[in-house]
Amino acid sequence: MPGTVKPVGGFNPGAAAEHLRNAMKGFGTNESIIIKELSKHSNDQRQQIALAFKTAYGKDLIDDLKSELGGDLEEVCIALMTPPRTFDARQINKAIKGIGTDETTLVEILTTRTNAEINEIKKRYKEEFGCDLEDDLQSDTSGYFSRLMVSLCAAGRQSDDWGADEHKAEEDAKRFFEAGEARWGTEEAELNAILCLRSPGQLKKMFERFEHLTGHPIEESIKSECSGSLQEGYLAIVESVKSKPRYFARRLNESMAGIGTNDNDLIRIIVSRSEIDLEDIKKEFARLYGKSLAEAITSECSGDYKKMLLSVLDPSHN
Repeated sequence: MPGTVKPVGGFNPGAAAEHLRNAMKGFGTNESIIIKELSKHSNDQRQQIALAFKTAYGKDLIDDLKSELGGDLEEVCIALMTPPRTFDARQINKAIKGIGTDETTLVEILTTRTNAEINEIKKRYKEEFGCDLEDDLQSDTSGYFSRLMVSLCAAGRQSDDWGADEHKAEEDAKRFFEAGEARWGTEEAELNAILCLRSPGQLKKMFERFEHLTGHPIEESIKSECSGSLQEGYLAIVESVKSKPRYFARRLNESMAGIGTNDNDLIRIIVSRSEIDLEDIKKEFARLYGKSLAEAITSECSGDYKKMLLSVLDPSHN
């Protein structure tokens, strides 16, 4: 498993809960212990620690963390303590509530989660916010981007169980070309159907056939035929199908580029990929940008917040 965080062997939730309690009781807080305990355990183990904490002390661990911590350190600790699909649901809700819509976050989550994960997100969203995710996406987005969001939310992408079909890939490549570059005006519904329905393996094969057919990569076609959030969504599907680690490495770089850091994006990606493919993302980041992800975080973040992110990147340093 190419994640950085793995379940601890010989796990004792009661002992971990006691360590956290001792770190937060009395005057002052021992942030180093909190960083060590939260970053070295898997999310499933953190849920067991929270239960042991409540059982032993009659208090909610997340409430205690919120009362003892602040700022970005608090944010990353709460993210680590939240079950993954609940965290996704909250991030989506945050992206669509308030002034404006954070389309980039919607694209990131809905293009990179599996059918099963999206179905779980929908369930958690309903429990947390009392409404259907699809309804909220439709009410907060418009046009073909709204259709893309609804298509992805449907979680109907075909599986790779049967392998890729060369003939179907050739057909889809021609359909994609005819719906875009080969006509006056783009038939977005055709592009949407192919990109949202086909399995990752089938799409990879279709991208190869498209490039063979046209002499250029499919990304060029999407950039010339679509714009704005729809273009971003289609390109995210293509990029994440080709290489999710590369996609997330680019997103991490974007979160730290320019003046200021988008800490919400940085925290979400580091935490959500920590048990999946963060090791691979670290390798891609170094390959793409000529410096390690740890070096980038060290230059952008500070204090215990920086220590926590670096600890998730490499829990063995605890």
